[in-house]
Amino acid sequence: MSKINKEEVISAVSADTKQNITTVSEVVNSLLKFITTALTDGNRVQFAGFGTFEPKTRAPRMGRNPYTNEGFPIPARITPSFKPGNSLKSAVIKNLDK
Repeated sequence: MSKINKEEVISAVSADTKQNITTVSEVVNSLLKFITTALTDGNRVQFAGFGTFEPKTRAPRMGRNPYTNEGFPIPARITPSFKPGNSLKSAVIKNLDK
């Protein structure tokens, strides 16, 4: 298993759609900016069959310093979350069965 970076995604989409890399790069950057803004505003972004991005609230909790064993509060925070859709899950599972 290897990592695929944003530039590789842009190149692959460019080759697949036969669009120039500059155009595809602008579209990808715009999509990522839109998803980020939507999550920042508290909205969910759903791609049917692929998955859903949504902001989730993590409850406040107590942390512990492993060196001193001293407790400290960790405040509540909102984090981005991704839940894969059924089509994506099925595709990954089929690939693992090979």
